[in-house]
Amino acid sequence: MSIIPLHPNDRICMKKPHPCGGTEFLVLRVGSQVRVVCKTCGRDMTLDRIKLEKSIRHILPSDENQKETETAK
Repeated sequence: MSIIPLHPNDRICMKKPHPCGGTEFLVLRVGSQVRVVCKTCGRDMTLDRIKLEKSIRHILPSDENQKETETAK
């Protein structure tokens, strides 16, 4: 199983909703633990990377990361 590339300011959609009902989170910090903020209620959480990667449905890269990948092509 490979590591999913995550970057600060990426938006991730989760398989299960947060208790507030939101499924979209903003990545603040990346490492062995990932710090995310719920886009709906603003709750700040730190999750183990392995547990987070299993619950990600898809990743919406930040605008900065999209520009970097387009210029690299």
